[in-house]
Amino acid sequence: MAERMALTGNDSAAYAFKQINPDVVAAYPITPQTELMHKFAAYVADGEVKTEFVPVESEHSAMSAVIAASLAGARACTATSANGLALMWEMLYIAASCRCPIVMPVINRALSAPINIHCDHSDTMGARDTGWIQLYSENCQEAYDNALQAVRIAEHPDVMLPVMVCLDGFILSHTLEGLEANDDETVRNFIGEYERSDNLLDVERPQTFGAFALQNYYFEFKKQQADAMQEAPAVIDEVGKEYGELTGRSYGRLDPYRCDDADVIVVGLGSSMGTAKQAVDDLRDEAGLKCGVLKIRCFRPFPGDLIRQALQNAAIVGVMDRAVSFGLGGPLFHEIRSARYGGDGPMLNFIYGLGGRDLSLDLAKDVFRNLAEAKDSGQVEPVVRYVGLRE
Repeated sequence: MAERMALTGNDSAAYAFKQINPDVVAAYPITPQTELMHKFAAYVADGEVKTEFVPVESEHSAMSAVIAASLAGARACTATSANGLALMWEMLYIAASCRCPIVMPVINRALSAPINIHCDHSDTMGARDTGWIQLYSENCQEAYDNALQAVRIAEHPDVMLPVMVCLDGFILSHTLEGLEANDDETVRNFIGEYERSDNLLDVERPQTFGAFALQNYYFEFKKQQADAMQEAPAVIDEVGKEYGELTGRSYGRLDPYRCDDADVIVVGLGSSMGTAKQAVDDLRDEAGLKCGVLKIRCFRPFPGDLIRQALQNAAIVGVMDRAVSFGLGGPLFHEIRSARYGGDGPMLNFIYGLGGRDLSLDLAKDVFRNLAEAKDSGQVEPVVRYVGLRE
């Protein structure tokens, strides 16, 4: 039976972890993730979970600890933000390459310098090619639901890859929202028990982990990892459908909103897509503008085929990026433009919200109006535009 709760994004992820009851969690505090692990540490201290909680001296050590735990057969989790994710960099690749099904909420925050503790996506966009699956959350409900599904996705025998559950720092992590939480038994039945088949503690079948592989073997390891990522889309869809049958909240890799008849479509991810959806409703009512939103939930593996299909009838497409690829615009824009190569219709890139700058409803409406004007006039230069930038 579901229970209605009011939780912040951090508490939503922590509550999901409580219900998952991981074998091992290792963590180091960093704003704005700190409260997530504070909350989970309280569950540990109160005896509400059986998790072995390991406080460590750095994020690099946190990832090292959960990699070791995962290879030993444990269900292992951690969490971080921004500079902490950057300090893990070496170990992110090792976790994916060693096929460790670790689940890690990342509370999106701008990377320094200058020092900033608020939201943008420069941290996880920088980690997009580390071999981790990435799921982005629009609200606290999705943060909770994504964390539960991430366990099933990561541990699927065809995948065995780590998963980042991304949610916007402060905008979601510290905002109180209502959500439907599953009961503990439902979660236990959904995620099941975890037993790693190639356990480094299995003395009856000794194996080597993290081996030294030069040019004679390294390539083959990477191809196997790429093959696992190719298997992930079907698993993500299957798990999202099963979760929907269980809870009434189905999940795919994309979430289109009023796109069927839309001439103007904005593509993006994270919490701002909720604002964009409200802008769509208002502009359709106020101005008769046929507009829609295509929210990307699963950024890795990149759903290029689905995006191309979803945008095929749009007269113009705007891609909203909360991160910058310097000299190129935004990372999401370039991936979508590549996916649509040879397709119809112009595209514009909107950089917004860096360092936590607010995307108001009025600014979101301006994005749609800007696209509509470019469609009607044919003026699509400059392609890269900045939203809410002070003059």
